[in-house]
Amino acid sequence: MKHFQKSELLDRLPTQFFASLVQKVGKVVAEGHDVINLGQGNPDQPTPEHIVRSLQKAVENPVHHKYSPFRGNDFFKEAIAAFYKREYNVTIDPKTEVAVLFGGKAGLVEIPQCLLNEGDTVLVPDPGYPDYWSGVALAKAEMEYMPLEEVYHFLPNYEAIDESVLDKAKLMFLNYPNNPTGAVATPEFFKETVELAEKHDICVVHDFAYGAIGFEGKKPISFLQTPGAKEVGIEIYTLSKTYNMAGWRVGFAVGNPSVIEAVNLLQDHMYVSIFGAVQEAAADALLESQKCVDDLVELYSERREVLISGLREIGWEVSAPKGSFFAWLKVPQKYTSTEFADKLLSEAHVVVAPGVGFGSHGEGYVRVGLLTSTERLKEAVRRIQKLDIF
Repeated sequence: MKHFQKSELLDRLPTQFFASLVQKVGKVVAEGHDVINLGQGNPDQPTPEHIVRSLQKAVENPVHHKYSPFRGNDFFKEAIAAFYKREYNVTIDPKTEVAVLFGGKAGLVEIPQCLLNEGDTVLVPDPGYPDYWSGVALAKAEMEYMPLEEVYHFLPNYEAIDESVLDKAKLMFLNYPNNPTGAVATPEFFKETVELAEKHDICVVHDFAYGAIGFEGKKPISFLQTPGAKEVGIEIYTLSKTYNMAGWRVGFAVGNPSVIEAVNLLQDHMYVSIFGAVQEAAADALLESQKCVDDLVELYSERREVLISGLREIGWEVSAPKGSFFAWLKVPQKYTSTEFADKLLSEAHVVVAPGVGFGSHGEGYVRVGLLTSTERLKEAVRRIQKLDIF
């Protein structure tokens, strides 16, 4: 069989760190062990029934059997604007300030290709979501890392970034509530971000994937609630986490019209928008009762309490996440994050994600997902306790 060489562009893509983790887990499962997987980020709850029913009804409408409008249906973009007004008191123009996305990931990977030229500089969080790196690689741009450290509550310390780097930077990725650290942003931090972006002419892309998930009664804030935010950037939202619609692949970008137009232009050449029935169900998800969202946050709050209190009881000094459905846990000093994750997998059959997979400043931590039942979380704690590490 003739072998065709991959393009240089594909060779630029970063190695998928978590592919090796999947292989390790698969090997242990194949050996017949009962594995508790806390290393993934895939929501474990079904999509709420009223959203599923909306799709079922919409599928029967022949209008949706044709091509959707290239840039999405007006009814969906109007629902997005209504959602932002209701939830965040942010006014969005559905005609010029909304781009419909094939899930949030698609937008995050597309943005660098929309705004950057070869050699341009992008500021990325470290640790951070690895697909930021993918989009930068496809754009042939260069990354400068912003360390997220506990001493700064896992927010970038802008004062530590060299002025020459800020002057070169054209794009910045932020993500709060944060994956993997579970940190949340403050109004003061977002105000500082807008001021920095204005001064250095940087486009801010705020990844708001976990926007609905905050704890102790505190609702995460939108970047666009900050005065001037729409002047300097956009926010990317996905229905994957808020409504357990990960497999539906639907999200959106909102904010600066010039950036939205660039995203829409790229997508004009790649897609013919999302299946109209999915857009209809997504619009209903945004507009109808949000009790399902409240219930989901309550479920994650219960799981968070079970996990964090259980780990503290066995002597593991851990901090509780303030948002997202991840916990960011310090590993014992004698282990690297990969060594510790390997030990938990091989000896306790518990999967966690090594922090170094999210960047060099993730070393010393593991990410644990709240994406299984409280019973399984308690069992995971019992198994870890038996290792007699703490």
